[in-house]
Amino acid sequence: MSASTSASTSTPAASSSASPSAGASPVTADDLVLHHYAGSPFAEKARLMLGFKGLAWHSVTVPMVMPKPDVAALTGGYRRTPFLQIGADIYCDTALIARVLEGRRPTPSLFPAAVAGQARLIAQWAGTDLFWTALPHAMQPAGAAAMFAGAPQEVLQAFVADRKAMTEGMPQPRGGDATAALTQYLEWLSAMLADGRPWLLGAEASIADLSVYHPLWFVAKAGPMAAILTPHEALRAWMARVAAIGHGERAGKLDSAAAIALAKASTPKPALVEEGLGFAHGDPVTVAPSDYARDAVAGALVGLSADTVTLARDDERAGRVHVHFPRIRYVLRKAG
Repeated sequence: MSASTSASTSTPAASSSASPSAGASPVTADDLVLHHYAGSPFAEKARLMLGFKGLAWHSVTVPMVMPKPDVAALTGGYRRTPFLQIGADIYCDTALIARVLEGRRPTPSLFPAAVAGQARLIAQWAGTDLFWTALPHAMQPAGAAAMFAGAPQEVLQAFVADRKAMTEGMPQPRGGDATAALTQYLEWLSAMLADGRPWLLGAEASIADLSVYHPLWFVAKAGPMAAILTPHEALRAWMARVAAIGHGERAGKLDSAAAIALAKASTPKPALVEEGLGFAHGDPVTVAPSDYARDAVAGALVGLSADTVTLARDDERAGRVHVHFPRIRYVLRKAG
């Protein structure tokens, strides 16, 4: 089931295209291509945003762990999952993907006017404090064993090693401390629903609901660690409503080579560097997350505002691409 939709406000279709895998519809430079994998919490948030908007999209499955050479060809080294591709434009971070989808189809809105500020603040908290409490709670030994049940031991070991490298030096609660904090957070969230409202901020669903849901979705998959949700009946009913939004229309699967070919056959959208922000068009710069997975992406600055930063990169396989980042929780530096 998906949320109600309205007429699309997408840009005119481009002429370039790439061949999808068997059984999928052709993909053009104006189509939405989500690079993700099934078990990624932030990818679940992105899939729900697509469902909320009632949008069709093509799916590319990316590896859970490094190395990710096909991801690097498109992003320049950004390793987080998911990212959104539209032709030769690559949008990193679900906060930015939400804005892109909002522009693509404004109704229903992820940011209802009456609660837009609250929704953004809760979404920011959910993607940071809540996520980095839910994850270590869920990934305690019993939860990890449930999530990786049936998989070879080396798969779990590789996942743990990869995530340890991603979060090196990042403070986060562990074990019992994570469980204690998550217990309080669940009580706070349950209190928001105590008056019988269907969504966290009232009568309308918003980005707050999708952002809070995805860490709890991960907890719910963690076998015995999911018991922490049991006392919260209203919260579990709310989770069922969010899940019922669905993932929109999967137009088909692409392999990563086809996605790279699509980028090379496409032309990035124009971008603008606004004045007075300390940088000029064409500056060699790097952009890196400020919290975890701090791999820097290098390129020429072609877009900058208070909200976003855009780098132009040339890749032997993907051609000229524009890689877009939000400004919040990302560090922009002049190269060298």
